[in-house]
Amino acid sequence: MIERSDGTRPLYYCRIFSAAGNNLTTMVAVLNLDNYDLPGFMPVVATFGSERFGYVVTPNVDHVIRFHDDEIFRDTYGSASYVLLDSRVLALLLKMSTGLIAPVCPGSDLTTQLFRTVIAPTDRVVIIGSTDLQARTLAREFGLLDLRHFNPPMDFIRDAAATETCLAFIEACSPFRFCLLAVGSPQQEIIAQQLKRRGRARGLALCIGASINFLTGDEQRAPAWMQRAALEWMYRLLSDPARLARRYLIRGPRVFGVLRNLRIGMRSPDA
Repeated sequence: MIERSDGTRPLYYCRIFSAAGNNLTTMVAVLNLDNYDLPGFMPVVATFGSERFGYVVTPNVDHVIRFHDDEIFRDTYGSASYVLLDSRVLALLLKMSTGLIAPVCPGSDLTTQLFRTVIAPTDRVVIIGSTDLQARTLAREFGLLDLRHFNPPMDFIRDAAATETCLAFIEACSPFRFCLLAVGSPQQEIIAQQLKRRGRARGLALCIGASINFLTGDEQRAPAWMQRAALEWMYRLLSDPARLARRYLIRGPRVFGVLRNLRIGMRSPDA
């Protein structure tokens, strides 16, 4: 186990030994998921408060592949306060391959429930990413009086100055109740980890990807029966094949090999 000195979740590794007990150099990363479904996590997110900082990541199939391939991305997960399984497909694969029963807490559903049942009109909410029109739509629809919005340029994470501008904007809005990072993976996870390391922001940040697009109606979710059947990926693929074909049909199948090289662990809510 690699211990951290900053109070964040440690990253765990399995060291592989030979049958003779010889220590081999292979280290297998472990992805620890928090044992929350959506109803179970809502009280947690509702009571997190603005006195401390934490952030939520929501791994799907694409993220698990990145977790396997990218040490920097693994580190962003290691610093996260909560790791919530976003994908019913991944939950099904885990059950079939390992027998692990992992609850699902989809990020899009979590975002929707935040706006509908948790966020009060006077709460300070920060949105990073999305368009000005989407931000105004959310403010109007939910009566938000203190919504702060900033949309960084494309690929801003590769530009140190642009990244600093984004971080400084969020920190200037602190304390906030929620900061919704909607700039895609791995940019949103990197920003969340940087906020934690700098130690200036207070509130809960959530890496939510395209969730706001669904909430504002710019994209349509799959019908409920397709979501329950773990077929939402197919609906999205058919809706936008030019953008998503490579992700779902070429990159996505790599997950079968990736899962053989990872260990998936579950943390109880009391851990």
